[in-house]
Amino acid sequence: MRISSSMTTALLIETAATARAAGKLLLDNVQKNRRVQFKGRIDIVTEMDLASEKLIVARLSKALPEASFLTEEGSIADLNSEFKWIIDPLDGTTNYAHTFPVWCVSIGLQYRDEMIVACVYDPTRDELFTATKHDKSRLNGQAIKVSDRRRLEQALLATGFPYDIRTSRINNLVNFTNFVKNARAVRRAGSAALDLCYLACGRFDGYWELKLHPWDMAAGVLIVKQAGGKITDFEGNPFSIFRDRLLGSNGRIHTEMMRVLAAGKQ
Repeated sequence: MRISSSMTTALLIETAATARAAGKLLLDNVQKNRRVQFKGRIDIVTEMDLASEKLIVARLSKALPEASFLTEEGSIADLNSEFKWIIDPLDGTTNYAHTFPVWCVSIGLQYRDEMIVACVYDPTRDELFTATKHDKSRLNGQAIKVSDRRRLEQALLATGFPYDIRTSRINNLVNFTNFVKNARAVRRAGSAALDLCYLACGRFDGYWELKLHPWDMAAGVLIVKQAGGKITDFEGNPFSIFRDRLLGSNGRIHTEMMRVLAAGKQ
């Protein structure tokens, strides 16, 4: 099957409308008391994660009935389709639960092994990041691109830490220390999808993280690529969203970042 530009554009329109609807639902409820459940010692889920996912799945099931779903909260199993929606209905749940305004809705569509549509919506700033395999990345409809900084010491980086940071030796702390000493600064905001979008629009110059899940990065990876950025694993190999170590950059500082990661290899 040939995936045409008109097809990805039509799917993006519905994806964006769905992300906005889920974002409104989340924003309307962010100040209300919420039930919090623990998936791990510090990994939580609220009833709003589930409500957002239910809304997204219901809408996208109508938009592309033959597609499977891979979602963080697992509301629908993988149906073995060539099309697969990869969804994080609330990326930044801990932030959301604390009313810290760094969270978003992330939706990506994969055809076979290729991401073809991506949408990340931040309702607190009304910022909609989009991309398709046929078009450049956009923020609220305007084209975006990665930064042009060429030296790591001038770069602003982003990262995150895994939920098993208290118990696992592989916890990103060594990498964090090394980058703090080599870059201008490092930020840890708590939303991988937004970190990638900020890389795509030049707010960040580089990003690395480990122990990610596909729904954390599926949409953001396509948005970075279509904005001219570079995505690999820590060793510079071709990247898959089903691998758990991601290195993203504007392309100009990628080699320097790889050297820092090699020095702190875990």
